[in-house]
Amino acid sequence: MKAFSYERAASTEAAVSAVAGHPGARFIAGGTNLLDLMKIQVEAPEHLVDINRIPGLDRVEPTPDGGLRIGTLVRNSDLAADATVRKRYPVLARALLAGASAQLRNKATTGGNLLQRTRCYYFYDPSKPCNKRQPGSGCAAIGGFNRIHAVVGASDQCIAVHPSDMAVAMRALDAQVETVQPGGARRVIPIADFHRLPGDTPQQDTTLQPGEFIAAVTLPPPPPGVQLYRKVRDRASYAFALVSVAAIVDAQGGGIRGARLAFGGLAHKPWRVPDAESALAGQPAQQRAFDAAADAVLQGARGQGHNDFKVPLTRRVLAGVLSEATRA
Repeated sequence: MKAFSYERAASTEAAVSAVAGHPGARFIAGGTNLLDLMKIQVEAPEHLVDINRIPGLDRVEPTPDGGLRIGTLVRNSDLAADATVRKRYPVLARALLAGASAQLRNKATTGGNLLQRTRCYYFYDPSKPCNKRQPGSGCAAIGGFNRIHAVVGASDQCIAVHPSDMAVAMRALDAQVETVQPGGARRVIPIADFHRLPGDTPQQDTTLQPGEFIAAVTLPPPPPGVQLYRKVRDRASYAFALVSVAAIVDAQGGGIRGARLAFGGLAHKPWRVPDAESALAGQPAQQRAFDAAADAVLQGARGQGHNDFKVPLTRRVLAGVLSEATRA
């Protein structure tokens, strides 16, 4: 680990100012991903600004429209256990509990979860070429061991996937990310626009500007329907998704009135395809409709060899979730 300087910020404004005043500075909260990357020098910030003591950022509060505002410092375990989240947003609680381990959930924060970086083997190995780590060096996963990698939304520059379970559920819930920019301006980013596909700039995971600070995530009132989160992984815990789906399905009398579907393990960002949801609306809860939705989700899908199984697996996971939701 390279040497770095450190300070504690007492306010959001002080934190943003501190990062803006130090080239190469980073915010740190739980540090469950950043510190790992610093140890292997994939990340080497010159200055860390600790935001853990900023008051008010660890609250979960109702919004005037009946939604929920989640501070950036709310720990994953606290958010999963929150009574309102468990009752009104169970897909989020289930996604959080499916992630990492209990110890990590006790430390990891809402803002940090959104910002965690890919778990691609080659990104974590500085001896291998990686366009995300070093633009222009190549992508060792293409032609390498790529079992966990993307089958949709990838590019010739990068086939990594985003690892967050929480972000998949928040994508289904149409969350919005509140930020503070250098200079103090605030903005709200729909989560659909927060994470980026790799394209020609895979080193850019999000649409945040340098020094921009996540203050909170807001959820609108929950939509009607059964909320489910299903995660397929190599072992029962402490493993990232091969395929996951956050589903909110409004069904009645054997038919589907509407659905929201977001997927993890498939792409560089939580994957949601409006055409898949349209294919289910107004349809009977039958395999034919499930297949049409899967066709839309997987349009243009391309495996890289080791991960070819993700295409049929996605179809089976989606069919299983929709069958369960429409029986509830």
